[in-house]
Amino acid sequence: MRYCLDTSAYSQFKRGDPQVVDLIDRCDWLGVPVIVLGELAVGFRHGARRAANEAEMERFLANPAVEVLPITEDMVGLYADIVSELRAAGTPLPANDIWIATAAARHGAAVLTYDEHFRAIARVGVTILTPAAPR
Repeated sequence: MRYCLDTSAYSQFKRGDPQVVDLIDRCDWLGVPVIVLGELAVGFRHGARRAANEAEMERFLANPAVEVLPITEDMVGLYADIVSELRAAGTPLPANDIWIATAAARHGAAVLTYDEHFRAIARVGVTILTPAAPR
């Protein structure tokens, strides 16, 4: 299985949500768009565990199944197509999430997320998880 990780999925993975942990453990390839790294970096900077979170992220990215996905020029047309389709449907989404979906589509992966609004993007597969109930 090939997944493209959304910020929400990484956050739930670090919290130990068993469903996302299982999917990540079983996947063959896991793409992490640079956009997700940016969103996480903002969260780390505003949190109390910045150094620990950054170190955990570095260890995560060192896994051979994980690939950081840059935004490249060949993705621009796909991004524009997705934005145009969403506008025509009357369902605009945050630009960062559209870039994440664009990266997933470009790499033939499904977005792994907890955010329902990814369903609005027809060009990419999506696996939407629900947070586990608190213990």
